[in-house]
Amino acid sequence: MSILQNDLPNATVLDLFSGSGALGLEALSRGAVHATFVESAGPSLLSLQTNIDRLEAANVTTVRRIDALRFVASLADLEYDVAFADPPYRKGLAAQVASRWRECAFSRILGVEHEAGETMPSGADTRRYGDTALSFYRI
Repeated sequence: MSILQNDLPNATVLDLFSGSGALGLEALSRGAVHATFVESAGPSLLSLQTNIDRLEAANVTTVRRIDALRFVASLADLEYDVAFADPPYRKGLAAQVASRWRECAFSRILGVEHEAGETMPSGADTRRYGDTALSFYRI
């Protein structure tokens, strides 16, 4: 998050494969004005809603129960300022999200967490941390 701290004030944020919502909620705490969470798993949605309620953030969040790849397939150019994706590993989902972003830049910045060995589309600034990597795409 510290890599993007200057990009977050007044930003609209998209948190794909949001799980508990940690990325989007932290973005809000760093000045983002709205976060949209996309998650399809029931248990994760319960955790996400609990976290939103505890932080009293319902007025600055939207939760969408839909498959993240289906959601990004429906987006147009620059619907968000910053998008995060933290998909499950070993399914090629990180590369699919990044490929969709390369076809249609639905945000100014896309940050994707993935396995360090996963082949990602070109054009990213990638940082490796052990077996994990973070790839950042910017327009």
